[in-house]
Amino acid sequence: MARHQIHANHDQITIDDLIKEAREYLPEKDAEDGLRKAYDFALKVHGDRKRPNGTLYINHPLIVAHMLAHMQLDLETLQAALLHGIFKDPDSPVTTKEVNAAFGPVVEAIVSGVTKINKVEFNTNLDYQVENIRKMLLAMSSDIRILLVKLADRLHLMQLMDMPNDQKKAFALETMDLYAPLASRLGVDWMKRELEDLAFACLHPKEYQDLAAKVDSSTTDRARYVEEVKELLSKKLREQGLTDFKILGRPKHLYSIYRKLIAQNIPLEKVYDRVAFRIILPSVRECYEVLGLVHSLWAPIAGRFKDFISSPKSNMYQSLHTSVIGPRGNFMEIQIRTKEMDKIAKEGIAAHWAYKEGTAISQKDAKMFQWLKQLIQWLQDLKDPQEFLDAFKDELHQAEIYVLTPNGEVKELPEGSTPLDFAYAIHTQVGNRCTGAKINGRLVPLKTNLKNGDEVEILNSPHQQPSRGWLSLVKTSRAKSRIRQFLRQEEMEKSLKLGQEICERELRKHNLSLKKLIKTGHLKEILKRANSNALEDLLRKVGSGKIRTDQIVDLMLPPEVKKSKEEAAAAAAALHEIPTETVTPPRPGKTRSGDAIEIDGIDNLLIKISHCCLPMPGDDIMGFITTGRGISVHKANCPNLLAMDPIRRIEVQWSSSTKTQHRAHIQIIAQDKKGLLVTICNAITNDDANILNVDAHATKDNLARLNIVLEVNNMEHLSTLLQHLRQLDQVIEARRR
Repeated sequence: MARHQIHANHDQITIDDLIKEAREYLPEKDAEDGLRKAYDFALKVHGDRKRPNGTLYINHPLIVAHMLAHMQLDLETLQAALLHGIFKDPDSPVTTKEVNAAFGPVVEAIVSGVTKINKVEFNTNLDYQVENIRKMLLAMSSDIRILLVKLADRLHLMQLMDMPNDQKKAFALETMDLYAPLASRLGVDWMKRELEDLAFACLHPKEYQDLAAKVDSSTTDRARYVEEVKELLSKKLREQGLTDFKILGRPKHLYSIYRKLIAQNIPLEKVYDRVAFRIILPSVRECYEVLGLVHSLWAPIAGRFKDFISSPKSNMYQSLHTSVIGPRGNFMEIQIRTKEMDKIAKEGIAAHWAYKEGTAISQKDAKMFQWLKQLIQWLQDLKDPQEFLDAFKDELHQAEIYVLTPNGEVKELPEGSTPLDFAYAIHTQVGNRCTGAKINGRLVPLKTNLKNGDEVEILNSPHQQPSRGWLSLVKTSRAKSRIRQFLRQEEMEKSLKLGQEICERELRKHNLSLKKLIKTGHLKEILKRANSNALEDLLRKVGSGKIRTDQIVDLMLPPEVKKSKEEAAAAAAALHEIPTETVTPPRPGKTRSGDAIEIDGIDNLLIKISHCCLPMPGDDIMGFITTGRGISVHKANCPNLLAMDPIRRIEVQWSSSTKTQHRAHIQIIAQDKKGLLVTICNAITNDDANILNVDAHATKDNLARLNIVLEVNNMEHLSTLLQHLRQLDQVIEARRR
């Protein structure tokens, strides 16, 4: 009987049953004295307390400990499993100090860690859910046994489901989204399968029952098929001189079949690989020999072979996977591995943390859960709750392709990943500075999809930076979050600089500066009124448009200056005069290359020519402070500008010192004759203008309408060009749009 099937029927387990199981691998004294001591301690806390289904509460920790004993985990883990519910009650009569004194700091830490996770309740509120996951990850990362105890605890609770009906679906959804993927990530495959099937039964009861009935109805045929394949494989292995082997055939669990039905939109009869075969051998050499034998018997399916022996998964899973077209044309999945690999495949990380005499847990292979600490390290930078949740779920699900660095290090990535994903999987800076990539020694575009076994080399430059277009080139949440993080940081720096320049400009009108303002001692009050934590925060809000220019003076002017100005205004009003305001003359502005625009007293800003009206020197222009994207420059009469918030408009002017190219949008209406487009393009080129885009189409009345975007030097250059176009025979009208 499979181990996960045993767990479903042990509600009557006693402490003697647990001790008997533990004696199979623990020293007798540990099994007898250590476990009974923990059981008595837990029984004293729980007493005759009962679960909602009427069973004694002590039965639950006993069953959880029994599951972990099947996995042959150490004494401390089993003791912690027996004690894991003692702090659940806020009025618990015991303290962490008492547990520490009785069982040691390790047991106390595991029990406290599981207790913290148990306080994390599923909630559909996104912020609440994300914060709870953060706490859970921190608790688990201190000792992976915390997670193993929690997974066993969750499995039994899913089997019981003794909770109000309105809570069941949320509980099952959390199991499907969080705990089953965690079990899979740790390689505890049997637990992952049962958690998924139990959650599937709760979330989709009708589909579960229908599928279970159909699968059960084909049990006899499937069993006959399994025996046929096993017999044939056994015969061929013996012919090769192999005698020490085991061949197993098991049906895939219901949820994996259901996912395939949904993903491929096919009936159950078309799911040919409902049975997975496993061949277990003594050595790695024999694994590869048998792989060759299998492929000589049945045709392998292209793209379905994976070598996890030479390139293990991050949870140390090792096996050869191949899919073949077996007897009667059925697809079969065959896994080939050694006995040790099979143990790890079943128990995952637990196989490495199982009890081994004379070996302390602290000295065991911590590499198995290094991914968890790395996950926490980079997830803590993600502030957006939805981005955090997407990234977390993305990390939990098993990678589908395995690619290599030039040094032979394996990186796991989801299918569809690109060299940019690979670069960010190595390190953030490697990703940020990525200029190109080589796959298997050949230069490739960054959008190239990686395949299993590719060797990838990343080309870097210290001058490279991520762009927004990179977001469409990457698949992984990790890469997307790193690119967004860089872009946000860059945007914040630009907003800070823009905000500082705008504030200085406004303050100069009142003979003030930020430096003088800080000296007045009013900064704390200003920040409070602006709902800002620091001056940089306030300046960023100004630069991003969150604080309007008309609000700056009201926010920043010291009370005495305001009072003085109000008095002057009142006196002027009394005399029916307009007061003269002293304004510091603006310093000459520096023109950015390509923009040829200067702003009153403001240097080196992010300035963009608006594409809706494409202004050029000679046009009256106006700037508009955008949110986080600097200043966009429009024609003064642009309808889009006139429809925007007038408060955020800003005076701008063309620089007289810089000669640059400017974009212009022209429209031509002409007679639709052969060679028209060539004639027009030649005329534009002869006038030394550069064509950027042409959109041409014919009308019903045998006319052609052309919209052309081009680059010219200035308004005079454009006027000359339009005049020459109008002189062409076919052209009826040529004008600037």
